[in-house]
Amino acid sequence: MKIGIFLNTDKNLDAVIGITKAAVSKGHEVNIFGMDDGTKLFTQRSALMGLCGMKGVNLAFCDHSAKHMQVDSTGIPAEVVCGSQYNNAVMNHESDRVIIL
Repeated sequence: MKIGIFLNTDKNLDAVIGITKAAVSKGHEVNIFGMDDGTKLFTQRSALMGLCGMKGVNLAFCDHSAKHMQVDSTGIPAEVVCGSQYNNAVMNHESDRVIIL
């Protein structure tokens, strides 16, 4: 199963990490996409960046939102995609279920 997690707030980090680790432990894939305030989690929370090294986990955020929210994306690991709403659309299309936080 492929699970999408859509982040548009900078809250619920513990839930994102818990859901992701639980899903991966059961053999599921997890795609996480951040926009608006959700982009803040990609730079201010090293715990979220720790997920990018896990097998079956993909992270991406909207560059336009990050710039609008004045989020500094320097130092984000290369495995994290600095993308666009296209990445959001792909996540939604490929996911069996999407969780919005």
